[in-house]
Amino acid sequence: MHTPTDSRIVECLADNDIGFVTSLPCKQLAGVIELADQSPDMVHVPCNREDEGMGMCTGAYLGGTRSAILMQNTALGVVVNSLATLIQFYRVPLPMIISYRGEVGEPVACQVEMAIHTRPLLRMLHIPAYVFSDPSEVDLLGGILNHCFMCRKPVAVLAQASFWSKAQ
Repeated sequence: MHTPTDSRIVECLADNDIGFVTSLPCKQLAGVIELADQSPDMVHVPCNREDEGMGMCTGAYLGGTRSAILMQNTALGVVVNSLATLIQFYRVPLPMIISYRGEVGEPVACQVEMAIHTRPLLRMLHIPAYVFSDPSEVDLLGGILNHCFMCRKPVAVLAQASFWSKAQ
């Protein structure tokens, strides 16, 4: 079941000409994934691993289609090499809409450890990270996406547990 906030995210992706989206299952992103899958404006292809998804997004971009990936922050450890040697080296603009697991309110203890490393990893890779804690911040997404494609660099939008719990 999706929320109006999920709809706003997918509308923003479509409004910014994102025609390809890949994802992995995620409870917090489930509504966004559902709507992306149903959208006539984009192709949604689930992936098995986030680094595979980044490869698919690169292929879509090289084929002339803007792309985005929907993922959890716990996957950053899996994708560091793909981000550095593929996305950044070839200047692929890749918006990463990320459920930011492990912050205050997280019910799963093992998620907390990666939360500690999420922002430092992104800083180390020189990837801008925008933290959304309230659904009203979705209004910033269009500008973030526009900047990502203008400068041909990846960007991370980290949606905290508070963002999803307040989403309606």
